[in-house]
Amino acid sequence: MPEYLPTAPTRGTRDFLPAEMSVRTQVFGHLYEVLERRGFLRYDGPILEPAEIYEAKSGQEIADQQLYTLTDKGGRRLALRPEMTPSVARMIAGNAKSLSFPVRWYSHPNCHRYEKPQRGRVREHWQINADIFGSDSANCEIEIFELVHDLMTALGATPDMFAVRVNDRNLLSSALLDLVGVSPEHLAQVFALVDRWEKLDSEKLAESAAEIGLSDKQFKKLTEVLGAGTALLDELPEHVKESSNLVKVLASSAGSLVRFEPLIVRGLAYYTSTVFEVFDTSPENRRALFGGGRYSDLASLFTPQQIPGIGFGMGDVTLMDFLETHELAPSPRSEVDVMVVPVVEELSDAAREVATSLRRAGLRTSTPIELRKLGKELARADKAGAAAVVIVGQEDWAAGNVTVRSLATREQHQVPVADAPATVQSLLS
Repeated sequence: MPEYLPTAPTRGTRDFLPAEMSVRTQVFGHLYEVLERRGFLRYDGPILEPAEIYEAKSGQEIADQQLYTLTDKGGRRLALRPEMTPSVARMIAGNAKSLSFPVRWYSHPNCHRYEKPQRGRVREHWQINADIFGSDSANCEIEIFELVHDLMTALGATPDMFAVRVNDRNLLSSALLDLVGVSPEHLAQVFALVDRWEKLDSEKLAESAAEIGLSDKQFKKLTEVLGAGTALLDELPEHVKESSNLVKVLASSAGSLVRFEPLIVRGLAYYTSTVFEVFDTSPENRRALFGGGRYSDLASLFTPQQIPGIGFGMGDVTLMDFLETHELAPSPRSEVDVMVVPVVEELSDAAREVATSLRRAGLRTSTPIELRKLGKELARADKAGAAAVVIVGQEDWAAGNVTVRSLATREQHQVPVADAPATVQSLLS
């Protein structure tokens, strides 16, 4: 017996058959429309980048544990991109002289991370990225938060289905240093602990805090700080709040779009102030869907020019989980709108002529590859989800007509060939 290669995709990757691809195409099409209505321009970049840009800016977890790396024949250390932000920072820096800042860009790359496959995590995913580069204004934060709500609304989500949870790393740093009494050398470790806060039980949190060097009193105060919500802002120094874009957002009309939560940190190392995560509020899927934040110096890897930015990445895995949880996923589209069937092989050219006129009218149209009996072709059209079949018969064609059959009502009418597109469109509407 011959040994065949496996048909399953590589672990952590996925196949998308036509029905699933139809759903994805519809979902992402809605997102593209929202982004472009807001003036975001689409870009793309290479899937391979120098490994150093991720090791320098993406954080230890990605660089040390999740990066797919290789050495090419020229001896260069390359990586499959785990995220898009370092790549777009490189592109922005390389083209800064020709750009009119601020710029709004978006992309939809596939990214690779060596993670343990589980619900919400795979090793290859697709991600909508949206960024604004070249401005420190709090209006950038407002634009991003409005965009998030517009994207979710376009997918059918209502405000009660998700929450935009926001923080500012500078506000949290002040709270940790001034209120909790964390020493500067332990700040990064406490940030890492806060990032895992909702994933650990109280006993493990206390144990981890003690390992960092926090006293019981400090741990108690840390717990109070992280649960304080907007009341925390009253305890922070004025100069810290005055420099925070997030405080300005909270005081504006856009404040209703977000919820201030001190425990939102985000693990990526390049975020410098505003950070946020979009959470699913359903008890069946209570988790972060996607997130982002502001970075003031990401482009510094490539240029002395300081180019601030803010943005987010919306991954396809958690997004699809959200849509399924809330029953918002669209149904797959039918394969075609109409099929054109000749009753005999000699009318194949005539059928192709009719099909061409239907396609020019914007109708998704197919003709048989291998002609079968009419009954079988009608069953095939029904299975494909076609609304109608145009039958090309010998006597009809000789008289300049075709028969249009509705697959919903089973009624059929003989019409002039030129009227076939309008007749089929009326059945679709």
